[in-house]
Amino acid sequence: MSIYTKIRAVLLEKLATAAKAKDWALPDPMPAFTVEKPRDPKHGDIATNIAMVVTRAAGAPPRAIAEALAQALKEDKRLTAAEVAGPGFLNLRLAVREWHEQLRLVLREGVDFGGNDLGGGERVNIEYVSANPTGPMHAGHVRGAVFGDALANLMQKSGYKVTRRYYFNDAGAQVDVLARTVYLRYREALGEDIGEIPAGLYPGEYLKPVGAKLAGSHGRKWLGRPEAEWLAPVRDFAVAGMMQEIRDDLRLIGIRHDVFTNEREVIENGTLDRVFKLLEDKGLIYVGTLPPPKGKEMEDWTPHPLVLFRSSRFGDSVDRPLKKRDGHWAYIMPDIAYHYTMIAEGYRRMINVLGADHGGYLERMRPAIAALSDGKARLDVLFCAMVKVFNHGELVKLSKRSGNIITLREMVEEVGADSLRFTILTRSFDTPFEFDFAKVKEQSRDNPVFYIQYAHARGCSVLRHARDMFGDSAISDAALLKADLSPLTSGDETGLIRALADWPKVVESAAIAREPHRVSFYLYEVASLFHALWNKGKDDSKLRFLIEDDRAASLARLALIKGMMRVIASGLAVIGVKPVEEMR
Repeated sequence: MSIYTKIRAVLLEKLATAAKAKDWALPDPMPAFTVEKPRDPKHGDIATNIAMVVTRAAGAPPRAIAEALAQALKEDKRLTAAEVAGPGFLNLRLAVREWHEQLRLVLREGVDFGGNDLGGGERVNIEYVSANPTGPMHAGHVRGAVFGDALANLMQKSGYKVTRRYYFNDAGAQVDVLARTVYLRYREALGEDIGEIPAGLYPGEYLKPVGAKLAGSHGRKWLGRPEAEWLAPVRDFAVAGMMQEIRDDLRLIGIRHDVFTNEREVIENGTLDRVFKLLEDKGLIYVGTLPPPKGKEMEDWTPHPLVLFRSSRFGDSVDRPLKKRDGHWAYIMPDIAYHYTMIAEGYRRMINVLGADHGGYLERMRPAIAALSDGKARLDVLFCAMVKVFNHGELVKLSKRSGNIITLREMVEEVGADSLRFTILTRSFDTPFEFDFAKVKEQSRDNPVFYIQYAHARGCSVLRHARDMFGDSAISDAALLKADLSPLTSGDETGLIRALADWPKVVESAAIAREPHRVSFYLYEVASLFHALWNKGKDDSKLRFLIEDDRAASLARLALIKGMMRVIASGLAVIGVKPVEEMR
């Protein structure tokens, strides 16, 4: 049980006692109230507004409730002080042994520490990356890929049952362009001089291997044949080849999706017709006209009858056409059908991670999802801002392989997968990001991933020396769990324990806000506190982690080090990074 959960239970127990003594009524159910670390450490260890949220039901001023609660808490040995502040806030100070118990909790739960049951086992579908199979993963995809994967990790740690999904368009004109380009590379692989890649096809060399594989598999089968014969089989071959390359690239940064869904399958399996019939049966389809687009002068605008979905009933600004004038499906219909497949599978929470250029997507999709699920399912879309790649402050524009993009593979080769993932998560996903190769490889405090990994590696180094000093059995997890922690009394030591105890709260708040970058900030804080302790031990021998003639202090500090390492490993797991034992 985290310290905040523990104190929440204490507050509810003591409030019930105080209310009974004062003959106050308490709300049922109890409204949400905060139990959190104060912004200013001078105010104590934990602050709560519980008195302010029950004041109406109790019929008493919040300050009077807070004072009665503080009085009821005086006899509790888990606390050393309960002070009323302002209109009715309550600031609490915990006994040192309570922090020691939190350290034992960290040691007991290991990397599982920090998990919570916020999601209650609810299924959630998170769609991320979802790049179309027309080229390799590049810098523009990396941010959404890393953010989406970390968000999935974070929500799993918060008790959700997460499905990681990749949805790609393999039915549009761009995959026909892909097929034509691969066919050109196929001819090249068979010895033909194809000259410059014509305008309108995909430049760069990344499709050469696909063309060569096509030649190796099919020989000269398609040479000289009309496009109508080879377009579909070459397209399928090219899409399969590019999707395999995309999977391989994503594995470089530890990303593996549970489900791959493609637009062609949604179109060909009849889902569009079923969705249309469902909306029609609900009375949400009609033939009508739309006004001219807003913000555009269209003197020759002529309204045409269209098959429309009454999306305005569900909060949309305008009803949406589901069919074009020629009777073909409108471009939003396959996406509506795709989301319906998840509703049919029982998902009630869906999160899509998209680029900032998909700004109107949520407005178009939410009404259809509300209509198809009778308001039970909800889609949220998180839009990732652009990434610009630099090296020593200079903008990097060209790729050796693709000619006009920086590929994910090149980024991994330059800085490594862990550094790439962590660095991407040092900023909020919705703010522009400048990724500088030189800064990511820098070995200093200014490089967060190095600084955090260095803390873990230093901890491993101390444990190796402790093994030589005290033996394996003395520093095992089981032994340190039983160690006397009373020597951990300095402000720096208890400060680090307080930070470790915050981890469950960080996980919960980051999951609620859907902001995995909060984990990066938190880990940097933990690493900073540990490095500060390390440095003080260099200046004062009494503050060293290992003191040969003071076994009790050494074992207590080793417990603290192991606790720090467990929390850092737990946090890095959310980000998708492995902790290191040595820095090379």
